[in-house]
Amino acid sequence: MPTPHPSSSTRLRIHRPRDQHPCRMTKSATLRYNRCPATVFEIVVPELPEVETVKRGIAPHLVTRRFKNVIVRDHRLRWPVDPNLADYLVNQEILSVERRAKYVLVRLATGYLVIHLGMSGRLYFVSDNTPVAKHDHLDWQLSDGQTLRYTDPRRFGAVIWISGDDVSSHKLFAKLGPEPLLEEFNAEYLFKRSRKRKVPIKSFLMDAHVVVGVGNIYANEALFMAGISPIREAGSISLARYTRLVVGIKQVLDKAILQGGTTLKDFVGGDGKPGYFKQELQVYGRGGLACSHCAKILQEIKLAQRTTVFCKACQR
Repeated sequence: MPTPHPSSSTRLRIHRPRDQHPCRMTKSATLRYNRCPATVFEIVVPELPEVETVKRGIAPHLVTRRFKNVIVRDHRLRWPVDPNLADYLVNQEILSVERRAKYVLVRLATGYLVIHLGMSGRLYFVSDNTPVAKHDHLDWQLSDGQTLRYTDPRRFGAVIWISGDDVSSHKLFAKLGPEPLLEEFNAEYLFKRSRKRKVPIKSFLMDAHVVVGVGNIYANEALFMAGISPIREAGSISLARYTRLVVGIKQVLDKAILQGGTTLKDFVGGDGKPGYFKQELQVYGRGGLACSHCAKILQEIKLAQRTTVFCKACQR
């Protein structure tokens, strides 16, 4: 899988809105991005594949290195950056780079550096002498002469230090649902969690307390693959249909992660503006066009203020 070359200034750039999390619920923000002159997509990110790709992109250039210095130019992110951040990190070896939900976790012997990219945050590698731009808020200088730089024009991202060897009990993570690609996320789990729930299944899937990382695009696509209407009540769906849905969720996320990993260079378009994964979407962004299965017109509605596209004939 291609990764940023340590000697280049390769940027991993993704559109990112303010999202909701268990500590501070905020109104969702929406970005509209033109993929081509004839198509406008409503993109609300980050979602699991985008963050996973960022994690995989930076991990090879961080693990086994040490933090040589930390420069915080602006503490005013979503939450103020800890003024003692450098004391926690300097001279510490980076043991691994992990992901939980939409957070990147840089693990050290004494704790975790937790990064959330918010709406406009970007992580990219530069050399130590690279000039600083207006919105370059943090630099992590590494022992190999490279610098991991955090840029965030809107400052909705977060950089947090969590001491100890386990983040699961921290308030950011304690109430999160399982990771959708792990075995613990299965049909039996969804079936039990959904009993007596009258909320539409699409909204149910996008609840991070139920499962993390199933964002709007992927919920649309997985429901289409499973043949389930997004407006059907979660509690009315059978175990057999949840089995098909779980398969669809895992497949669509796996595919997006694979595509993200193989198109890492496309995160910066030719015009210098943030790009997006090249995906073959079956329903999302195709409202008013023919269904790829039955050729009937796909319906587009707003569900919980989110664009929802489905086929009335194929999804029940």
